[in-house]
Amino acid sequence: MIATGGRDWQLAQNLLDLRARLHYPNGISAKFFFKKYFKSMALDRKNSNLNSAREAKKDEFYTQLPDIEREMAHYKDHFRGKVVYCNCDDPRVSNFFTYFSHNFEELGLKRLITTCYKSQNMNVFSQGAAEQAVWLDYHGDKNNNRVPDVSEIGIHPLTGDGDFRSAESVDLLKQADIVVTNPPFSLFRDYVQQLVEHGKKFLIIGPKNAITYKEIFPLIRDGKMWLGTGFLAGNAYFKTAHDKAFADGVYDATTGLVNFRNCGWFTNMDYKERHEDLILFKAYSPEAYPKYDNYEAIDVSKTADIPADYYDLMGVPITFLDRHNPDQFEIVGIAKTWFGMASKTYPKQTQVDKGTRKEVSKLNDQPAILVPSPPATGTYYEVDGKYYVATYVRLLIRRNTGQK
Repeated sequence: MIATGGRDWQLAQNLLDLRARLHYPNGISAKFFFKKYFKSMALDRKNSNLNSAREAKKDEFYTQLPDIEREMAHYKDHFRGKVVYCNCDDPRVSNFFTYFSHNFEELGLKRLITTCYKSQNMNVFSQGAAEQAVWLDYHGDKNNNRVPDVSEIGIHPLTGDGDFRSAESVDLLKQADIVVTNPPFSLFRDYVQQLVEHGKKFLIIGPKNAITYKEIFPLIRDGKMWLGTGFLAGNAYFKTAHDKAFADGVYDATTGLVNFRNCGWFTNMDYKERHEDLILFKAYSPEAYPKYDNYEAIDVSKTADIPADYYDLMGVPITFLDRHNPDQFEIVGIAKTWFGMASKTYPKQTQVDKGTRKEVSKLNDQPAILVPSPPATGTYYEVDGKYYVATYVRLLIRRNTGQK
């Protein structure tokens, strides 16, 4: 959650200092303010504890302000009169706090709550380890200077560690209408489950492969969660303290950012672009669209190739959800074993890959296409003398009745 853009009231020599996020009178820096606050509570900062925190939070990524601004532009009407909760955000480094505190009046918010996880602060911000979990409470501009001042922000200690599952955090969640944040990807299932259980509106960042989770996909199928408009050109850039954990091409030492193409925005708030029809122009033929051997559906390898004249079940890539219009297509299921839509189960299978043969069972967990002979290239499977190729995971969809 690292800011890359500036504003008139965010002039500071170091953008990593919270002076880039909050305006403080009399030249008092945010670093000084928080340092004084934590010292007043007799809190120590020890490198050993910070190192432990780093090891425990390898999936902690900091969202850029322009990405938040770009996505939020599609949902502004949802926020008027609402309480927003950012419950995985250290306000000293969070651009979610920056965005909502500085756009409080424009969005017509009622209240902004932010919680900070204990020891969340990272060494890249040169502010030491936060050994006290806190929560911030902001009710908007009181002195008409249109910026959030220290005197206008309530800072409160938490008795626990600030984990979103703690009783204290859940109590704050109950007070909120909308949750907006970038939660830990490793806890995405638990995080979404909590939001659903408490009936909250949300706009959160998560891994795209979560679409295939058995805890997540039913929500997508039932229209209880969908993808947002997405990151610019599909590229999500995050600040991280764990640059050495990523391969070349993922981490850019010049910018200090990691680049992921496998994550996106998940929400249950509607937006106009979600109801734009996907333009279809391809014609169906059995040769171009083979039928699966283990699912009653045809294979469509690209969203752009969905045939305009076919109305039965189709298997499409999960990237289809980037263009899904619920008025145009119904999501019926997913080609995963746990979902239970497969028409058959294969016995013992032999996977053949570049001449290497091994016994597997994975053909039962993906769509399979029967082929007359072993393909010249690529992986294939042998089952009882027959040959099959497998596709990637497919969503099973059909055109809505009114589309005929």
